[in-house]
Amino acid sequence: MSSKQIYQEVILDHCKKPRNWGMITNPTHKAEGINPLCGDHLWVSMTVVDEKIEDIQYEGESCAICMSSGSMMTTKVKGKAFADAIALAEQFRSLTTGPSAADEAKELGSLTVFSGIRDLPSRVKCAMLPWHTLTAAINSKDEASTEGDQDPVPGSGTQKT
Repeated sequence: MSSKQIYQEVILDHCKKPRNWGMITNPTHKAEGINPLCGDHLWVSMTVVDEKIEDIQYEGESCAICMSSGSMMTTKVKGKAFADAIALAEQFRSLTTGPSAADEAKELGSLTVFSGIRDLPSRVKCAMLPWHTLTAAINSKDEASTEGDQDPVPGSGTQKT
């Protein structure tokens, strides 16, 4: 099976059957994420105890890439300390925007299916939105965006000057 077929199967599986879908009642941390370029709009909610993500859910309206990324993200960070979740978010950003995915593959496991989108900046933003929103929630920020000074994709040409 080719890497493209694996990518498509994983994306479709997580899009059709998203893991951790919904909103936590009375979350300790939450944030709203917006990707105006694509129309993705989601919320991440968490129950955090001693800077450890005990539970995490997300919901919203988004494209298949964003939906799948959110599903896989929540599965990866549930039970992790803030520092580990932030490190994973940075590794994922590097995987989707950097020149080589070899080092990140060890830590990210199944998330490496997203490595092929690095040449498509608008798709990278779709994949990054859940992670960017997670980071905002961890940092007690109410909102994350993929545009302007909040652009998670350095050099994509949409940052404010």
